Amino acid sequence: MLSDTHLRQGRLALPTAVLQAAESADLILHAGDVMCAEALDLLAAIAPVHAVLGNNDEHDRALVERLPPTLAVHLDGVAVALVHDSGASAGRPARLARWFPSADLVVFGHSHQPYDERDAAGRRYFNPGSPTVRRRAPTHSYGWLECRDGEVARLELVELA
Repeated sequence: MLSDTHLRQGRLALPTAVLQAAESADLILHAGDVMCAEALDLLAAIAPVHAVLGNNDEHDRALVERLPPTLAVHLDGVAVALVHDSGASAGRPARLARWFPSADLVVFGHSHQPYDERDAAGRRYFNPGSPTVRRRAPTHSYGWLECRDGEVARLELVELA
């Protein structure tokens, strides 16, 4: 899982560890701010991509035409929702539960801050951070998700050196 890659035309380099992980993935989830259609195409050449539109993606007409603001996918029986901006940190789980009531897992981005929380109903909310633009996060990061038999078998934040 990726978010906030902020790749630009002429600067399409992802960290090697991210590319290696993507090559072993069945698909790539991207929670927005891809930044250019060429970056989305680069990822799609590695594995199928499910992505949503981020606030910085709105500058690329091709991304606006290709990406929805939210997306729901089912991965081996797990309902996963994608959105870029989850809003303010205060009240985030309750808000995301209202936005995506049938989701088992909501993946979001925008803040570049890794986040992993479970609510009382068992829903999980996850921000993989950014592999390229750290901002105030301690490290660059991405997420790894494995779904099996209707359950999240593995969900982890992978920090990059």
